[in-house]
Amino acid sequence: MTALLARWIAPARWRALTDTWALALPLLVAAGTVGWRLGGPAFALLLVAIGSAIAFFIARRRAARFDRAWLVRSLDNNRPELEDSSALLFAQHAPLAPLQVLQRDRIAARIDHGTPKDLRPDWSRRSLLAFSLVAVAVVVVALLWPRPGEGPPTLAPALEGLPARPGIPRLIAQNLRIIPPAYTGMPVRDSASLDARAPQGARLEWTLRFDPQASAPRLAMLAGQPPGLRRDGETWIASRTLDASFLYRIDPADARGPPPPLHRIDAIADSPPQVKALSPTASLSMITPGQRSWTPIFAATDDYGVAATARLRVTLAIGEGENVTFSEREIAVAGSGPARDRRFAPRLDFASFGFVAGGDMVVQLIVRDNRSPAPQEMRGPSLILRWPSAKQPESSGMEGMVNTTLPAYFRSQRQIIIDAEALIKQKRALASDRFVTRSASIGGDQQILRGRYSQFLGGEEEGEPESPTADGHSEGDGHDHGGPPKQPSAGFGAPEDVLGDFGHPHEDSPASSLDPETRAILKQAVNEMWQSERELKQGRPDLALPFAYKALRFIKEVQQATRIFLSRVGPELPPIDATRRMTGKREGLANRTLGIAPVEGRDGPAAAAWRALGDGPDAIRGPIALGALEAWTRTNAGRLPDALALTGAIDAVRSDPACTACRARLRAQLWTAMERPLARPARRRPVDAAGARYLGAIGAAP
Repeated sequence: MTALLARWIAPARWRALTDTWALALPLLVAAGTVGWRLGGPAFALLLVAIGSAIAFFIARRRAARFDRAWLVRSLDNNRPELEDSSALLFAQHAPLAPLQVLQRDRIAARIDHGTPKDLRPDWSRRSLLAFSLVAVAVVVVALLWPRPGEGPPTLAPALEGLPARPGIPRLIAQNLRIIPPAYTGMPVRDSASLDARAPQGARLEWTLRFDPQASAPRLAMLAGQPPGLRRDGETWIASRTLDASFLYRIDPADARGPPPPLHRIDAIADSPPQVKALSPTASLSMITPGQRSWTPIFAATDDYGVAATARLRVTLAIGEGENVTFSEREIAVAGSGPARDRRFAPRLDFASFGFVAGGDMVVQLIVRDNRSPAPQEMRGPSLILRWPSAKQPESSGMEGMVNTTLPAYFRSQRQIIIDAEALIKQKRALASDRFVTRSASIGGDQQILRGRYSQFLGGEEEGEPESPTADGHSEGDGHDHGGPPKQPSAGFGAPEDVLGDFGHPHEDSPASSLDPETRAILKQAVNEMWQSERELKQGRPDLALPFAYKALRFIKEVQQATRIFLSRVGPELPPIDATRRMTGKREGLANRTLGIAPVEGRDGPAAAAWRALGDGPDAIRGPIALGALEAWTRTNAGRLPDALALTGAIDAVRSDPACTACRARLRAQLWTAMERPLARPARRRPVDAAGARYLGAIGAAP
């Protein structure tokens, strides 16, 4: 009986579902159209999604009404041959009496003569027609309704402040439409003022009206090519792309009458995205026991939005000493959160990257903004995760002291060559592992010697501070052999102990005392030592000898250089004549006072104009030659605090040379634009009583 119930109810429920969705479809179309016109595609999809959820809920509620009770009522009302006993066909749990069982068997054969589709509800034709008409009306209105910034603008009264003159056109109404670039997501807006600030790359459209009607108005720009005005009925229209800030004026009468005021358009440049690390806050982190993955968290912000995906550069450094291998790869990372403030939290699995003990993992996030074309790219800070390897057993006793100390004092580049040649001769008599061990030992000596010479190039020390004592280096030979051995630290936390044990001040290192030619030769010697060390540590002394010989040749070249160390003392003063001390004799002494000459910086035209606009002896009461000042302003526009304001002040003085307020405004602008003057030398104090007595005693006039 359950199958029979489902067979008779299913057509009715399916009709209810399809009828509900047929009624909802016109309304969803209307909602999507309104959302697209108001907020764009994203808002339209949001409205359609909400409407679909509501329609689905209503459809399920309507379909749920067609149950067993509905079926029994419908069969009893539409099938007289069932004798109002259709409930017996679908009785499930209640036991039936013998008479009821007999009646059920009688009508069971009769129900198959009908079809379940006969009980389906009719279509909601009238409602469907009404909803369709309403949806069509909403769609038409939404499509015809102008968006902000579409259609003819509403003109605002002009605020030029010019008096009306018979026969001379003047601006009476105006509108400035600003259409930002699509990537900014900013809406189109109309400005009643002709002064505005807009994103760089925006489209500017002027709509102007004149009274009486102008014949050839123009947009006069102080710099650059002005856009042309075209007539459209009673209005004049001009447009251009905002590439840089500029000043302009609207001249309706072709220079007849007083000059119109200047207007200013400021271009707001798109700032590059900013990236910062949220977790971890320190640039270097150590791995924790049992850690198998790492999730650094970055925050990327931008004024108009960051791209939804970024690139994460992962660099692995695996190994220790000279056996370090580097690998680099980039992976795509998806961000979360709003476009202007996204979060990137990639999960880095150590196994997939091959990150093991004794290595460093360096990550750096690279993001882009949504600027189109040419998006701006910014790289974030680098974060390092270090996985220390198990500590090697440290040597102790006299054996460890000899292994780390003797090579520093007694090994030289010549000795390394001699040892390598001797080892090559003994190769046949030595076991292979013994041969490799002795070669690696010589390579360790080469490494220590390379560290001694590297400190002269600004590198960190490797071993004891004493430099090699061979290859012609000896006391008094003119070379710097380093200071005395380091003394024991004064105690834990002492500042001098920290500097002496863990670093050195680079301004006092020998690297600052090498001339460029000698430094280049010494760098080549260190490079050859490194090649020799690499081959020796790999058990190949025969391949290391050519590099060792080259290093020795470069070292000899450095020793024979005409000048190695620069003077690090003060100026060499002439010797003092002891016979004239305390005698008061002044013969042969000359006045060594240096004359102070005025220095004219790169603000010459600005300084001249500033003096001419003042009240001093250089002031000019009449017209001032402003051509050089304009050229100076264009040349130095990048460093001036407000180049447009200075240009406007120059134009005001040119238009009305007798305007006192304009001249004062230009002078103030020049003062802020010029470089700050250097400090003047202090005057010598006048002679006091004690000084006068001293000068009198030695026979000098005060």
